[in-house]
Amino acid sequence: MANAPHILIVEARYYEDIADELARGAMDALEKAGASYERITVPGAFEIPALIKYSIRSRDFYTARPRFDGFIALGCVIRGETSHYDLVCSECARGLQSLAVEYTLALGFGVLTVENREQAWARASLTGRNKGGEAARACLAMVDRKRTFRLYPR
Repeated sequence: MANAPHILIVEARYYEDIADELARGAMDALEKAGASYERITVPGAFEIPALIKYSIRSRDFYTARPRFDGFIALGCVIRGETSHYDLVCSECARGLQSLAVEYTLALGFGVLTVENREQAWARASLTGRNKGGEAARACLAMVDRKRTFRLYPR
């Protein structure tokens, strides 16, 4: 990819084994595309939007430009016995969509919302659905689309 993008991967580590597999898929897709990336972790999916907002507000020390061309949100929320699942899923998705729209972010959404670990592994596995790779490819596609527009400050 010309002018290779620099991407921030934000990993919710609540289910570490699943997060590792999602990250492997995302990093593989980014490396194949020639993109560079940084990884940062948060405790769970609920914290992902806040971390991305922190990074949006940070700038490169030398150029004062945004540090990242795009973002990949990775994590897993497995339904439990209470309504906590519904709150975490909806607030994570709402928060990320709000950031993407408000700040014109190229964002790949790789937060699994599943009923059990078997469903999570089927979606996270590199030999399965590889949702980490899918989120990375979506992010890169949005970086590419965003570059076709001249964006002006509000």
